[in-house]
Amino acid sequence: MGNNIEEHVYDINNTKNVLIGLLIGSLAGAAAMLLFAPQSGKQTRSQIQLKINQLRNRTTKMVKNVLAQVRFNTHGITAGVQGKAGELKQFGRDKLVKEMGPVSSDLDAGKTAVKAA
Repeated sequence: MGNNIEEHVYDINNTKNVLIGLLIGSLAGAAAMLLFAPQSGKQTRSQIQLKINQLRNRTTKMVKNVLAQVRFNTHGITAGVQGKAGELKQFGRDKLVKEMGPVSSDLDAGKTAVKAA
């Protein structure tokens, strides 16, 4: 169970790093394009707006995919924890029943001894 949580955190960190790298790379590429492009200010502003929209759309898609993956992984972890809790609960019941048998017998023997005395 603990290992699943560690893997989940590791996956989230990796995804976060990929998103940050993509964002930085996109911004660097856009900046280089603007610096070396021989065109008018109006064309440059249009291209900046286009690139911003493309980057926003791409980032939005990636974030949605990451959130979907996180939800899926979280559901799996939750189901695993609930399963383990059910197993522990049943184990506790079984142990209680096992231990109560001898105690109940001793109690009945004690009652019989008290009545006989």
